[in-house]
Amino acid sequence: MTHFTNKVAVITGAGSGIGRALAVELARRGAELAISDVDTLGLAETEKMATALGAHVRSDHLDVAQRELIVQYAEDVAGRFGRVNLLFNNAGIAYTGSVAEMPFKDLDRVMDVDFWGVANGTKAFLPYLIDSGDGHVVNISSLFGILSVPSQSAYNAAKFAVRGFTEALRQEMILGGHPVKVTCVHPGGIRTNIARNGEQARARDHDDLVRSFDKLARTSPERAARIILQAVEKDRARVLVGADAKVLDVMVRVTGSHYQRLATAFSRRNGL
Repeated sequence: MTHFTNKVAVITGAGSGIGRALAVELARRGAELAISDVDTLGLAETEKMATALGAHVRSDHLDVAQRELIVQYAEDVAGRFGRVNLLFNNAGIAYTGSVAEMPFKDLDRVMDVDFWGVANGTKAFLPYLIDSGDGHVVNISSLFGILSVPSQSAYNAAKFAVRGFTEALRQEMILGGHPVKVTCVHPGGIRTNIARNGEQARARDHDDLVRSFDKLARTSPERAARIILQAVEKDRARVLVGADAKVLDVMVRVTGSHYQRLATAFSRRNGL
């Protein structure tokens, strides 16, 4: 028996990266899974991996930005499994470009997926998590929800919003006496496909951006998943994933707003 045995876990963005690693690790620990993604091929592979470990898996194509669909999805998942214990709002996209370069439509799309996807999932599933008597919301923010860097204004905005939303939610659950715990996750550089699948302003070179990301991404999705689940077990309000996240979090605490000079210099030096 583990902390997650027989619990029903919902994971968005489960077609690859941290979402897939969470699904596989939770399957290994005895959880039942409801996984979703817009990447149907990747999702099918995740389902295969989790099923091979003996998990009961429901798999759905889902765009978390579509509010009506995710509300219906929450109802369907609760009906299928009879309860929902864990929600991992993990789905996200990337965009690289300055505020001046970025069309409104790209800003809208990042906010729709990276922030509203989290808010939609939380709102849709929260009644079922409360009803379970043993709920936990895990929202994936980012290191970029702690500090901002040039060319990531849209992503920064979304991830800072996730952080504020999640921290307020945790306090509300405590004040309301609800049986739902809440954790905000801040991964640093994780070896996922988010940069490869990301969009960028016309003036940016996609291959250069991917190479730069690969140099900085040191933590495997599997290790990230184990760190996140350990934080869930211990009911941590916030978890930093990766040495880079921990170091840069300290830098922001120590330097205050002066970290922006360092981030600007780093970006200039590395052509970001």
